[in-house]
Amino acid sequence: MSHAPPAAGRDPDSGPAGSRASGAGDARGGRDADDRWLATVMNTAFLALLAGSLLRYLLKHPDSPRLPWVVGLGITLAVLQLAGHRLIGRPGRPALVLLGAIVSCWVVIVLLAPSFAWCAVPLIYTVLRTLPTRAAVALVGVLCALVMIAEWRISDGVDPNLFLVPPAVTVLATAVFLHMRRQAERLAATERREGTLAERERLSMEIHDTLAQSLSSQQMLLQAAERTWDSDPATARGHVRTAESIAERSLAEARRFVHDLAPADLAEGGGLAEALRTLALRESTDTLRVRLHLDGTPAPLPDRVQSALLRIAQGALANVTEHAGASTATLTLSHLDDQVVLDIADDGHGFAPPTDAPSGGRGHGLAAMRARVRQLGGTLTIESAPGEGTVVSASIPLEGR
Repeated sequence: MSHAPPAAGRDPDSGPAGSRASGAGDARGGRDADDRWLATVMNTAFLALLAGSLLRYLLKHPDSPRLPWVVGLGITLAVLQLAGHRLIGRPGRPALVLLGAIVSCWVVIVLLAPSFAWCAVPLIYTVLRTLPTRAAVALVGVLCALVMIAEWRISDGVDPNLFLVPPAVTVLATAVFLHMRRQAERLAATERREGTLAERERLSMEIHDTLAQSLSSQQMLLQAAERTWDSDPATARGHVRTAESIAERSLAEARRFVHDLAPADLAEGGGLAEALRTLALRESTDTLRVRLHLDGTPAPLPDRVQSALLRIAQGALANVTEHAGASTATLTLSHLDDQVVLDIADDGHGFAPPTDAPSGGRGHGLAAMRARVRQLGGTLTIESAPGEGTVVSASIPLEGR
């Protein structure tokens, strides 16, 4: 197995949808849930204040000639607020038109019935979610002024609170919303950076486990062909043909990277067992025999699990070929009740496994394998000693079984 110090790695996802969908999708889903929750709270508060204001007007002015207009505008305002919850907060002309209609309707009903002024509190959040910050703050200031005028119209005498409470509530609501939005933007930027770094690390491990290992094998075969070209032309040509076959597989992997990063052996169908059997045949040479053993009742495995185990097998066998000096290697795929286990054993000269993955060294090696199983909630164990061969065991739990 890998005798060079492995570099630390991290694999967000081994599947074709992988890290691109996992972390980013969860983040987007969380933000969407927060937006829906805030919209629900604001709509509920708006309707409650609207209903309370309408009830107050009906009790105070049951015979007012303005009553039909107030009721009609109140219903219109409620319909606009509820119908536009999917547009509010999204950029574009429809959201601006809808916001203009809501604000205009509110202004008219406040001029007719000042008691509707406090419906501006949830309306402030609607404005802040829809407009750019400067425009939103300016419009919120106008709404606050209208609230003060409306409260002054229905007050008995001069009350200092009429000119203190509305600005205080407006400033507080605006400050809380802008702070929450700034925090959300920072969180989103952090998630994007982490997603970018995770994707880079995932790609580096994919390249290490496939293209880099294939190029290393081709180099070894071509060097062997050069050494035996004059003394044993038939053997040399065999090495060249094997290198050509590996190059063909590398080309298929490169095209698969461009498509969806799924291992080519799995993309060809047949599942993990067939992919491992193909891998064993391909890695077998005159000096190394690779066998596959299946244990337990085969069961369907998630694509992520299949991809991770195949990549681990590819990396482990590449290390066997390059470092172990082994004559036989055995892949054992075991389907247990609640987990799947892949063992890669060889009879090479072994090594002393590192207790911790160092930060430097050649390639990803064992650290990449650990990262793959860790991402899936599994464990990787290494049993080896100088002169006693090596066994690498990857165990991944299966959910819902």
